[in-house]
Amino acid sequence: MDLLPLDHPRLKKNNFDLLRLLLALTVCLVHAAELSGFSALAVLPGYLSSRIAVQAFFVVSGFLIVMSYERSSSLSSYTSKRIRRIYPAYVTVILLAALGLVLVSRLSLTEYFSFTWVKYLLANLTFLNFLQSTLPGVFEANRMPAVNGALWTLKVEVMFYFSVPVLVYCLRRVPRLPLLVLVYALSIGYAQLLLGASIRTENPFYEQLARQLPGQLCFFIAGAALFYYLPFFERHIRLFVTLATVVLLVHHWTPLPWLQPAALAVIVLFFGLFLYAGNFGKYGDFSYGVYILHFPLIQLLLNAGWSEEHAWSFLGTAVCLTLLGAILMWNLVEKRFLLRSSHYVSSEKAEPKTAPAKQPVQI
Repeated sequence: MDLLPLDHPRLKKNNFDLLRLLLALTVCLVHAAELSGFSALAVLPGYLSSRIAVQAFFVVSGFLIVMSYERSSSLSSYTSKRIRRIYPAYVTVILLAALGLVLVSRLSLTEYFSFTWVKYLLANLTFLNFLQSTLPGVFEANRMPAVNGALWTLKVEVMFYFSVPVLVYCLRRVPRLPLLVLVYALSIGYAQLLLGASIRTENPFYEQLARQLPGQLCFFIAGAALFYYLPFFERHIRLFVTLATVVLLVHHWTPLPWLQPAALAVIVLFFGLFLYAGNFGKYGDFSYGVYILHFPLIQLLLNAGWSEEHAWSFLGTAVCLTLLGAILMWNLVEKRFLLRSSHYVSSEKAEPKTAPAKQPVQI
């Protein structure tokens, strides 16, 4: 079995923090346009794609989560890191919505805190958002009454986390590349069968199933594969990027579902690992906060009565509130649950608060 690239220099200096923030903001902008229905913002989904942004998130997760597992000393260590990273902020968002949105509900307190409220709380705390996506009397006048429609991907992400120990166990016992290709192909085949069924039956339920696991696993696997073969990827980076660009351009006109996930992974990880743009994670990782907060904040603004004539002011307010919320979420919740070994915590402690006394100037 090949040695793992755990000490590869590109894993220490990369653009993943910046990339994830840009992807989260992309989803935020597209959702602002779609939820508001403002014609002035209709240009955004024409240039940006929340679907591709989510797929890119899955690619990055495949790369980073498999790396995290390979670096972990034990299964319990890996599990602890995953829970600490995703669940505290997630629980906070669910509780804030469940308890705080009573203020904008059209129902009385007794009507609001009903069985439906309990169902929302339990379903969402266990990542089963599809069982109850709305709260009693909340956002009923909005185009979409869902409280936080972005959370469906977290369910898929958590299932990825569960699958990694099984995947790595198998990869350590059978030839690595054939297994990765097999899982990748099975995932795409599953999604294509469901999409075909959706077209034949005109039933959108099959399309929704295709967006779940294992239909999205191909993106995660593509990211994981490029982690395992990072040295080879780096040596042939020009060829990989050229071929991937051609595939994605052709895919825009003629669907290439069997190649698109791999091509997207190449482009995403090229920007993530090469062309280093600086340490954007120095002050924290705000991408997760942006992703899980933007949807209810947009809904609140629409509920407050923002109109079409102030579309761009609405968008700017939504983005600013989301970024502010993400910064607060990071500093008040997320960072407090990270282990001391986390590079976010360790890099912060490594920075001196004041310049050391009598330090000669280095030129």
